[in-house]
Amino acid sequence: MLLAVPSVQHLTWPAASGCRSGQRGGFFLEAAVNPGGVSGGSWLRLRQRLRLAGAAATNQAISPTPAATSSGDEEFTEVVVVRHGETSWNASRIVQGHMDPELNQIGREQALVVAHRLSKEAKPAAIYSSDLKRAAETAEIIAKVCGVTNLVLHKALRERHMGYLQGLEWDDAVKKNPDVFRGADIFKITEGSDPDSRNQELPGGGESLNQLNERCVSYLNKIAREHTGERVVVVSHGAAILELCRHTDPPNSSIRRKIPNTSLNVFRVSTVTGQWILKSCGDVSHLDGNDFLENSFGGDGASA
Repeated sequence: MLLAVPSVQHLTWPAASGCRSGQRGGFFLEAAVNPGGVSGGSWLRLRQRLRLAGAAATNQAISPTPAATSSGDEEFTEVVVVRHGETSWNASRIVQGHMDPELNQIGREQALVVAHRLSKEAKPAAIYSSDLKRAAETAEIIAKVCGVTNLVLHKALRERHMGYLQGLEWDDAVKKNPDVFRGADIFKITEGSDPDSRNQELPGGGESLNQLNERCVSYLNKIAREHTGERVVVVSHGAAILELCRHTDPPNSSIRRKIPNTSLNVFRVSTVTGQWILKSCGDVSHLDGNDFLENSFGGDGASA
């Protein structure tokens, strides 16, 4: 059964230069516009990670792209999809799904770094985000730093509901249902695998991969139609982002992809033909410190 999609929640605030800080989950968002918001020596460490030009990417990276371009009669929306920052559950290898842990300190620092990177690129017309805390807080930090007042939180951008596996440690979840995690390799059809496995819902209210794909792709198409010729930022989750990649790059035609925390994944969506083009995937060139990347658990959708 597909998730019911409720009405969206719009959040607005004054431009970053004149706004007061907001608070979510005990973290003051003034850290996004005021380096003093990051405690201790963390900011010095963060500044070292803000070397954007020439930083090496762990996965494919591209230079900052302009706002969406036109080709012939087609007009494109450029959609920059960002995975949320790290949570303590990511670090502890716990399956999250629709459960709602907030960012840990590393995750907030990651969000601040990616926000500064995006602030140096073409300004997005709007920011859309999953309403789960880990994504919403990441989106709020990006909005503050980029001076974007139009932030929309929506359930359609949530992680896959992992049913009875939510809250389990990784090894326990794999033992309980190993087929779920073999099926997470969405770019490879495993010999002998069940061709209908993508339609299998998880016990305890969990979604099938095809249900996850349908809700995420449908909502991104809606966003693209509302922002033709513009650039938007979307904050979502590992398995959800992999399904967006799958929509542009069917199984058996792509290398295995990783989606680390706060990685950038750039899509261009034609609002005329509906064609999707994947410009980059898993770009973490802004996280050029090994401590950030080592703490970025999963990144393959299986972490959910």
